[in-house]
Amino acid sequence: MADVTCSFCGRNKKDVDLMISGIHAHICDKCITQANQILSEEKKSNSGGEGTPSFNLVKPMEMKKFLDEFVIGQDEAKKVISVAVYNHYKRLMQKKAEDDVTIEKSNIIMVGETGTGKTYLARTLAKILQVPFCIADATVLTEAGYVGEDVESILTRLLQAADYDTEAAERGIVYIDELDKIARKSDNPSITRDVSGEGVQQALLKLLEGTTVNVPPQGGRKHPDQKMISVNTENILFICGGAFDGISRNIAKRINTRPMGFASSGDAIKPLDVENDNLLQYVTAQDLKSFGLIPELIGRMPVLTYLNPLDKDALRKILTEPKNALVKQYKKLFDMEGIQVEFKEGALDFIVEKALDYKLGARGLRSICEAIVNDAMFEMPSDEKADKLVINRSYAEEKFSKSKYSKLKVA
Repeated sequence: MADVTCSFCGRNKKDVDLMISGIHAHICDKCITQANQILSEEKKSNSGGEGTPSFNLVKPMEMKKFLDEFVIGQDEAKKVISVAVYNHYKRLMQKKAEDDVTIEKSNIIMVGETGTGKTYLARTLAKILQVPFCIADATVLTEAGYVGEDVESILTRLLQAADYDTEAAERGIVYIDELDKIARKSDNPSITRDVSGEGVQQALLKLLEGTTVNVPPQGGRKHPDQKMISVNTENILFICGGAFDGISRNIAKRINTRPMGFASSGDAIKPLDVENDNLLQYVTAQDLKSFGLIPELIGRMPVLTYLNPLDKDALRKILTEPKNALVKQYKKLFDMEGIQVEFKEGALDFIVEKALDYKLGARGLRSICEAIVNDAMFEMPSDEKADKLVINRSYAEEKFSKSKYSKLKVA
């Protein structure tokens, strides 16, 4: 039998590791590897330019409609986020050789009181996205060299969301929660080291703008001998959120500034034009600076949006309307025990009134509901005869009056 040689490169079977034989031809492992590389390069170029990924674009209006199913109100914030995410996709799809115009990314900062839906908005957004997405917490971050997590640990979470596919992670979206917790503690920047405040803000600067960062694969501290993964943050969109508790005082001071006694004719905003219940809608970069964010960080997040405080109507809708509304969750929990539960209008009104009193936002609704249904959830699973529970206003008032929440002073 004649020596078997590769039909592509002519190498003898003895000179290669593996030879695959067909009916009339043979191919060696080296030619297979080379063919595979050519195939992957060809796929890249066919997907819209060199290395340009193709996405099934979700238009901003469709994205907002999806968010509307889960998050009540906050139209302004939803519009801003939908447009930013849509533009992020378009930016990733831009062809390199078309012209000299390069679309810059627009990182977002969201300001809103506690319980208005900042984190929930981000979590809901993750369901519709076609790129890796992660939620990171700014409170655990410290300057490099101190106990706590380095800023790079944010990207570790993104890598984990992308199954350690660096290329996919480099076009992901990161939501950084509790940004207000890293505000500068003192107006004097040189008084002492601010390792979990200004130091973290400075470390975030290059990350937000775009740089190549060495990320520890498993997170935690960096070690000299550790194998690092290199991640370029240039195409990663950053969305930041924070309650910025107390920033309304800065806003009030700024918009009501006028000489004592008489209003000057050049006042931009007269007190009559200002909604004192919702001062956050007038928030500007200047207010964030006076709160304690450094100007360089604010400059890298050009899109500033706000979330409205929740009023009576919004809280009432949150209880009943979204896909996973609280009332629907409780109905499902009781259904699993074979018990039918019904919330009367009066009970829902009472829950909303108490939530408004304690000013805890949507989270307050959950606490009050738990206080009201806790006894029933404790007793009814053991009662074989129980098959229905009706929660009316008098039932809700009675159960709530026995809970620890009734002892709280109204804010």
